[in-house]
Amino acid sequence: MIYTCTMNTAIDLYVAMEALNPNAVNRTYDEDYQPNGKGVNVSVMLNKMGIPNTALGFIGGFTGHFIKEELEKLGIATDFIEVAGNTRINVFINADEEYKIVNQGPSIPQEAMHQLLDKIANIPTGSTLIVSGSLPKGVDDQVLITIAQICDRNHVKLVLDSSSTVVLETLAYEPYLLKPNEDELAHLFGEPSLSEEQIIAYGKELIERGARHVIISRGEKGAVYVDGQQVLKASSPKGKVVNTACAGDALLASYIAKTIEKEPIAEALIYAIATGASTAFSKGLSDLSDILELKHHVHITNLRR
Repeated sequence: MIYTCTMNTAIDLYVAMEALNPNAVNRTYDEDYQPNGKGVNVSVMLNKMGIPNTALGFIGGFTGHFIKEELEKLGIATDFIEVAGNTRINVFINADEEYKIVNQGPSIPQEAMHQLLDKIANIPTGSTLIVSGSLPKGVDDQVLITIAQICDRNHVKLVLDSSSTVVLETLAYEPYLLKPNEDELAHLFGEPSLSEEQIIAYGKELIERGARHVIISRGEKGAVYVDGQQVLKASSPKGKVVNTACAGDALLASYIAKTIEKEPIAEALIYAIATGASTAFSKGLSDLSDILELKHHVHITNLRR
């Protein structure tokens, strides 16, 4: 069974307008409301690919109920913990440029965090848990270590997509997969930016320190995959970027889905890159209609170890 965990859920409001001007009424010509948060995105994308999963995390208020109801309409099982306050609404504006307005969300009490850890502790052996996204107010990032310990003890495959440097401390518990983006990888190692050679070197270091698989997403430059036997560099298809907010989540979900289907790693990576690109070319998560075409524009180079 697959579980996702989104501690800082959100509604994403996507709007499009000709330009965003100060001190003026800016009218939109398109808008869309989507249940969001990185783990929620992974749940939705897995569901689109026919992979059953359960969404865990925190929700609050009328906005939280919207997320729960929208997921359940899609047939996704939910096991959220309700907290006081309203789940945040983020705004993504496509105008003369792309603008992203990301809010904080409610504070999570310690009791609710204990409830979530209890749910994680009861995930069946052999399952996969995908913990993805930012941590909300009231939650110390040391919780990632606790989750890694629980998963290690209970033989649950842990997938981590987090920008916290505490991720490095989870390596002692051999997480199944890490998926930082290029900027997050630089942050993990205290670098302002990374060359391709550094990306590969730090990917290898994550493996040597305990991670079993690593994917570094690089936006329009594709991705780098590293494990104990190989390093794969993947290019990305070109197209008109509409909204990059969910592209990395789509990439992660589709990679997980294809590995569950026993696809070879290179093929899973090609599909994942295509799905990430398709999402970047859309208002929200890809509908998968253009994946077969986009796959032809993804090229894999095996750099070995």
